[in-house]
Amino acid sequence: MKIIEALARFLSSMMSPLLTPTYGVFLALWVSVLCYIPFGTRLMVLIVVAGITCLLPMIFIALLHNAKIITDKRLVNHRERWLPYIFTLACYVAAVFYLRHVHCPMWLVAMMWGGVLTVAVSGIITIWWKLSAHAAGVAGLLAMLMGIHSLGMGAFSLFTTICVMILLCGAVCTSRMILGRHNFTQILAGFVTGYVCVTLMIKILA
Repeated sequence: MKIIEALARFLSSMMSPLLTPTYGVFLALWVSVLCYIPFGTRLMVLIVVAGITCLLPMIFIALLHNAKIITDKRLVNHRERWLPYIFTLACYVAAVFYLRHVHCPMWLVAMMWGGVLTVAVSGIITIWWKLSAHAAGVAGLLAMLMGIHSLGMGAFSLFTTICVMILLCGAVCTSRMILGRHNFTQILAGFVTGYVCVTLMIKILA
């Protein structure tokens, strides 16, 4: 049982919501037609997005914790999430404008807008109720891959990649329940939020 819990903690850490945009951009730049862009260019875009959407929110959360504004860096108490959510939302918007600045295709920008919408909706819901941000994050990644496939932007068949992502979604959601962070309803609500928000923005903007 301890091994299972350790694996669940590891998977939860590796699939932190703060890492979702970085994973998303990585997938977009390596499994879509964008993979033909020079490696150095892709790497630079990935590093900048990681800095904006992961490093900056992590620093902000650490500062809030040191100032005793939040009691846990993992944001276990959903009532303490609103301030980190607002800052993270601003970072996501900044990432959108960065992607537009470097002339990324509109379908990739649309997917990042999907992340913005996911954070906004999740942030509003979390004021009253605890929703799974992990489930929302992995669902957004799945929706992104489905979007790349449906738009015909895959550099190769994405069937295997999508299947692996589906399995990963199940593993992450199960991990959150094993750790007692969320119940099934909260997991389902988070998953639906992430998938619908990203898919909606792709349909509207891409």
